[in-house]
Amino acid sequence: MICSGTDAVKIRNRFLISLAARLIAALSRLLFWTCKVVVIEKAPGVSPYQPVEDERYLYCNWHDGILGAIFCGDVKAMAALTSRHTDGEYVADIMRVVGIHPVRGSSSRGGATAVKTMLEIATDYRITIATDGPRGPRRVVKSGILFLASHSNRKIVPVAFAAKKAWRPWAKWTNLVIPKPFTTVFAIGGEPVSVPQGLARNELEPYRVKLQQRMDELTREADLLAEYDSSSNETIQKQNAA
Repeated sequence: MICSGTDAVKIRNRFLISLAARLIAALSRLLFWTCKVVVIEKAPGVSPYQPVEDERYLYCNWHDGILGAIFCGDVKAMAALTSRHTDGEYVADIMRVVGIHPVRGSSSRGGATAVKTMLEIATDYRITIATDGPRGPRRVVKSGILFLASHSNRKIVPVAFAAKKAWRPWAKWTNLVIPKPFTTVFAIGGEPVSVPQGLARNELEPYRVKLQQRMDELTREADLLAEYDSSSNETIQKQNAA
């Protein structure tokens, strides 16, 4: 078979993207291995790092906490939405390396196809979505995850991630949280949020506001735990006992 120059460049680029993704995944695993990882469940069974039981949830994350969502544990039966842009290709390959099924699409490119695919796989997978997406605005809940919840009959688990010490390199509009080696990181799964079935997009706003409030509250809690890590063990014990 004869490849044109353009095809050869595409093949080389695809190989390099795959190689870079594997390297990033390996380095991220090593980084999180050095960290003290604290996973807090506000309700039993919401952790994505435990085997699937009766209910498969949708997980609502912030885009800047995507490393924590992927590497705080070994996720089970998980699919995730990632963009069709070039940076999304890296993320998709990293997801494949760690056993997450990527679904490509965004609000601007392939969104309808991505929603259709996620509705089809919702019976078999948990699904995680960085709700503020690759273009922002930062830490603002968009309605896509609520539409998916309403039409898949799945509850939404709000998720927050924070690190006591971290790098936050600027990338487009978001500051990705990269924990520093040997620090403490916190991943909190909140109580599931229910959305009525069969809602149209113009009926989702009250539930979007509710989810935004839950995400904001959980984010503040994670940030406080990271800030006051010296007293966090007592706080965590009280939460687990509640």
